[in-house]
This record gives sequence, C-alpha cells and structure tokens, in this order.
Amino acid sequence: MTQAATLSPTPFGRVVTAMVTPFNASGAVDLSVAANLARHLVDQGSDGLLVCGTTGESPTLSWDEQLQLLQAVREAVGRDAKVLAGTGSNCTAEAVEATKEAAAAGADGALLVVPYYNKPPQEGLEAHFRAIAEAAPELPLMLYNIPGRTGCSIAPATVARLMDCPNVVSFKAASGNTEEVTALRLACGPQLAIYSGDDGLTLPMLAVGAVGVVSVGSHVAGPEIRAMIEAYLNGDGASALALHDALIPLFKALFATTNPIPVKAALELNGWSVGAPRPPLCPLSDDMKRSLSNAMAALRQT
Repeated sequence: MTQAATLSPTPFGRVVTAMVTPFNASGAVDLSVAANLARHLVDQGSDGLLVCGTTGESPTLSWDEQLQLLQAVREAVGRDAKVLAGTGSNCTAEAVEATKEAAAAGADGALLVVPYYNKPPQEGLEAHFRAIAEAAPELPLMLYNIPGRTGCSIAPATVARLMDCPNVVSFKAASGNTEEVTALRLACGPQLAIYSGDDGLTLPMLAVGAVGVVSVGSHVAGPEIRAMIEAYLNGDGASALALHDALIPLFKALFATTNPIPVKAALELNGWSVGAPRPPLCPLSDDMKRSLSNAMAALRQT
C-alpha cells in the first residue's frame, strides 16, 4: 500500500476572491465601495481577498491607487480575512518596490505574476522571483502562472528551486490544466500550497492536490463555491460534483469575454455600483449581459 500524501497548508484559506476595483461615475477609484464590497465578500465566505490583481485591473491602476486600495480593504476587513496585494510586474525593480510597500502597508501576502511581454527564460524567472522574495522576507508570496496572458510560463522545476526562499509558500495555477498541479506537487512537495486560478477547474484541481481557489465567481457565488470545496474535503463527492455542475454555467458566463468585464456586470446586476472597466476594456454587451443574468438566476434556483 502506498503512503498517503501529506496535505498542504492553506496560508490564505480555501476561497480567495480576486477583487474587482470599483470606479465612480468620473472613473476614479471608489475606496468606499471597495471597502463595503470587501466586507460583503468576507461575509459571503471568502477567507482571503486579493486586491490589484488582473481582476482588479492592475494594468490601468497607478501604484498610488493600488496602495490606497490595499489600505482601504485592510482596514475594512481587519483580521477577519487575509489580504493579498498584486505586486507583480515585468520590471523586477518595480515589483521589488511594490512588494516592500505592500508589506509595510499591512498586507498578509503578495501575488506575483510571471513577468509578461518580455518573456524571460527560466533563469531570468528564478532571479526575478528570488529578488522579490529576498527583498520582503517576512511577507508570504504566491507565485502566479497564467501563460495565456503573459506569454510566458514558469516551469515546476524552477518553482522547486525557489522553495529555498521560506516566504515562497503558494502558487496560483491558471494554465488551464490540472497537470500543472500534479507536476508542482511532485516537484515541490506539500509545503507549496497550490490554488486553482480557474473557477471551473477548482474541483478537478482539488482532486489532484490543490488546496483552494483564487476565485472570480465568488463575487456572486461565494457560499456555493465554499460549499463545494467543503463537501469535497468532507468526503461528500456527490454533493461537490452537484455544486460544480450547478456553477459551471455561471463560470462560463463570467468568462465569456475578457475578465473582469463580465464580473463587473454581474455585480451591477446584484446592485453594486462598481462602474465599468477602464479602457482599453469596455462594458459587457447586452447579449452577454442577458446570458449572464440568466445564469445567475438559474444558480439561485438550484
């Protein structure tokens, strides 16, 4: 009989919501709505909140806006949830400074996306993440692999070499397949907490060793996503699968076009004035909004 796999820790809980950034009618960041939304998400089952990630439209936020958002969310939720800051960049020096600032501002962790556009080799990726880890040694870090957006992918062997940095504790897997989870687990061992970066793959990824999800769908289906994860962890595979099946139409509607366009529309449908995305993103089309509304209504009826 083979030995049972050792369970990984959950440094940021099971459900981490990648928060949208609310904008007011003039297009400025609305810190008041952000604070209220953060509190709501925690009440709806989020263990952690990620500010200024892709869903938070980080490419169109200034560093000052990002720091203000982090501070507003930190104050809103206190110690009731972990708060992570998206501090990644394709400039290593910029990412180092942003991560140090996030640590000083009270973040519980930082999400570091694989550098985009300049496509560094694996040696460059290792040096990039190592420099950030060494610059903020007390801040837990989540590496973020999303090759569909960055044009570059970090290999499990490279992540394994970075495990000698004590603050490299987690990984957001958004390559679109479960094999990445297995490869990371075998290369890095149980000390690396792997999170699904795709809502629709959360249940399959749990089955191969992920500990939770960095979610977009939890903006509007937090209790259902949490219930699915808990059912699986409690050995109730049938209930977990039923919830997965019920959630899939919503997830498809939320990713029918570029994130966060649909989720901002979903929040507006639920009465949250989060504003339209900043250009070059645009509001959701009427046809997609109708499909999204139908998917949300169907989930409420399950």
